[in-house]
Amino acid sequence: MAGDASGLGWTEPGRAHGTPPTECSGLAALAPMTDYLDRLAQVAAEVRVDTLPGSTVEAAKRVLLDTLGAIVAGSALPENHHLARLAAARAPHGVATLLGHGAKADAGWATLVNATAGVALEVDEGNRLGGGHPAIHVIPGALAVAEERALDGPRLIESLVAGYEVGSRLGGATTPRANVHSHGTWGTIATAVAVARLGDARAQTIREVINLAASMSPANSWTPALAGATIRNLYPGRSGLAGILAVDLQRCGFTGLDDAPSDVYATILGDRFDPARAVDGLGERYRIEQNYFKLHACCRYNHFALEAVLALRRAHRFDADDVVRLRVTTIPFAARMANAEPGTTLAAKFSIPYAVAAALVLGRTDVAAFEPPALGDPRIRELAHRIEVLTEPKMSPRRIDYPTAQVKVALRDGRILEETTTVPRGDAENPVPPEELVAKFLELASPVLGPTRARRVVEAAHAVETLKNVRELTALLAPE
Repeated sequence: MAGDASGLGWTEPGRAHGTPPTECSGLAALAPMTDYLDRLAQVAAEVRVDTLPGSTVEAAKRVLLDTLGAIVAGSALPENHHLARLAAARAPHGVATLLGHGAKADAGWATLVNATAGVALEVDEGNRLGGGHPAIHVIPGALAVAEERALDGPRLIESLVAGYEVGSRLGGATTPRANVHSHGTWGTIATAVAVARLGDARAQTIREVINLAASMSPANSWTPALAGATIRNLYPGRSGLAGILAVDLQRCGFTGLDDAPSDVYATILGDRFDPARAVDGLGERYRIEQNYFKLHACCRYNHFALEAVLALRRAHRFDADDVVRLRVTTIPFAARMANAEPGTTLAAKFSIPYAVAAALVLGRTDVAAFEPPALGDPRIRELAHRIEVLTEPKMSPRRIDYPTAQVKVALRDGRILEETTTVPRGDAENPVPPEELVAKFLELASPVLGPTRARRVVEAAHAVETLKNVRELTALLAPE
């Protein structure tokens, strides 16, 4: 899918980029539409940087920087290095950057490589309202195609906001089946919407693209993640690749169902799909402003317990050796994350006992806490076996009015300590200062890009809406 074959040499007739639409634009001025897909498609089509709230643009820039950090850091893993070499060999004339590598490929291969790297370390952002981790299902494809077509920064921001909005909302409308992993599930649609928006597609075209992409959604299970099999990291990569293809197929004349999300998410990937939830609150606030950033390098479902444990340690000054036993009560899915002996780095990121034990033994929850030599540390392994995981049906990762975790610690001196978490730090409802997110990016990206270049990426991402060509940004995303 090199060059114009990516389906993105296309701009909708009759509207140049930067020309305001004839109807009211922006989320706050939605016209009545016939159904939920028309409404979502209209929102995506009408996103314009010059009518977006300033808070939305700033949120998009933070999400962009955070996702670039996740991709660059993940690019250093051996399997991702080899995948990048394969991509460069398969598409030797491509112009899309394989982030973290001194190589390029076409947009499809670059999306596959970059999205795969972006989830490998479990540091990519997410959205508790739905869609799992929307940004990693939008940015790799949007950035690769924008770079391929030499588009400007404003167009990239518009595609990011549009793809994120639709992907998150369709995710929020789905009740996934118990073993369906969120990665990739709505990613084909999110990428397709973003890529269509880069071509300035109108609402009817975006609706058609959504329906094609929905029927191309992958079926991905939780099992590889819990077992630590890295094929799980391909989930967003292959959905992104399929999303680009969906835009091509629409141009080729392929047709989809009139309402493909209701077909796929109510009968195959989900137990229930509620179209009304997909547009609930549409027009009030963009989803990209309601995300969360990860401050611990592991599955989000660990964060609820980690926040409580670390708060207790700060308040009461105890060491791992002081712990007789520790009980975590948290969301129902945690029953599948109670393995105290994970065999791989990825499996450790999905183990509540390991994550909590590592936090207490090492005093850290960064990338290194889940890799060798920490992975084989006997102190962590021993403590993990003294950690019990219980579940509470009322606890939910989406709630902000009820605890997401309760931790109870029994110490050798007889003290019993208790703490709860409701909304972890990094969520839009419990935000951290922007400087903390910049520090996270620099910690992740500097070992790959070098400190000076990493700083330049921060500057470029913070000014992305002023870039005349996104290649000014992507040129910085390879090692010095």
